[in-house]
Amino acid sequence: MDLTEDGPAGVLATIGATPLIELTKLYPSAGFRLFAKLEGHNPGGSSKDRAALSMLAGEVRAGRLVPGRSVVVESSSGNLGIGMAQVCRYFGIRFICVVDPRASKQNLAIMRALGAEVEMIEDVDPVTGDYLPVRIRRIRELTECLDHAYWPDQYSNPGNPLAHHTTMREIVEQVPGGLDFLFCATSSCGTLRGCAEYARANDLPVTIVAVDAAGSAIFADAPGPRLIPGHGAAVRPAHHANDLADFVVHVADVDSVRGCRRLAAREAILAGGSSGAVVAAVDSLRDRVPPGATCAIVLPDRGERYLDTIYNDAWVTTHFGEVPAEGLARVLVEG
Repeated sequence: MDLTEDGPAGVLATIGATPLIELTKLYPSAGFRLFAKLEGHNPGGSSKDRAALSMLAGEVRAGRLVPGRSVVVESSSGNLGIGMAQVCRYFGIRFICVVDPRASKQNLAIMRALGAEVEMIEDVDPVTGDYLPVRIRRIRELTECLDHAYWPDQYSNPGNPLAHHTTMREIVEQVPGGLDFLFCATSSCGTLRGCAEYARANDLPVTIVAVDAAGSAIFADAPGPRLIPGHGAAVRPAHHANDLADFVVHVADVDSVRGCRRLAAREAILAGGSSGAVVAAVDSLRDRVPPGATCAIVLPDRGERYLDTIYNDAWVTTHFGEVPAEGLARVLVEG
């Protein structure tokens, strides 16, 4: 089964324990210290590796997922699909990933290289104008018609946030002198909920900032158009709760692009779209962070998967009219 008594073996044993570094050039005049958790160092390239392993390994251990017989079916904008493709390939389990056109070609190629079967949804939901409800409907159809099919359902599976108790524990152990602020992007709300649960269970005096996408329905009433995959959602996930965060920051796609490019220009870190949103959120709250505070941001994935979009001047110009300057705009803050 390739699961030791102490946990996963092989490449899966390298999930987690990602590095935390101090960002000294992003805001050199800020009166606070800023650290970044580099989740792109997971073997599948994102924080979603943690959730994929958490949601699947227990099923394998319990014998409910059987190599050569079981089929895992999941919806993903890219990163979770890669994480699950990796876990399923390692255990010899068939995996079908339902995606939509916002998923990058590189993410789709990686999933296929790891043996995943990729099914593309082309139509949007007429009510929300988004692909996610259609993806979910297709997942339900597949699980009903395929023998031995299992839908982990990242949007409600408790293994998703549970995986990020470890993320928060690592951050707290790695940050020198104690943590005052944590900035975390939202999609399934797994990372946000997991980090918040760990902080509260351990009575940590940490201010948690949820970074949502403008046009997302997670911390807003109605969804709107979004371009950056993996940030925000058209449907509020079951992991959501309004009290998970002390502040909520809504970041527009163009400000996510600015944040990514600032991170690359000043810190030589190539990160994905939700990472740029977190950078924008820090900028928006700079005046509210007390002098001497210690802040951490979670950078969910690497930027190589966004070379045709966020880091491509032609794509940015097509969608936003011009390549944004490095400066960041103020964004909507609640809380």
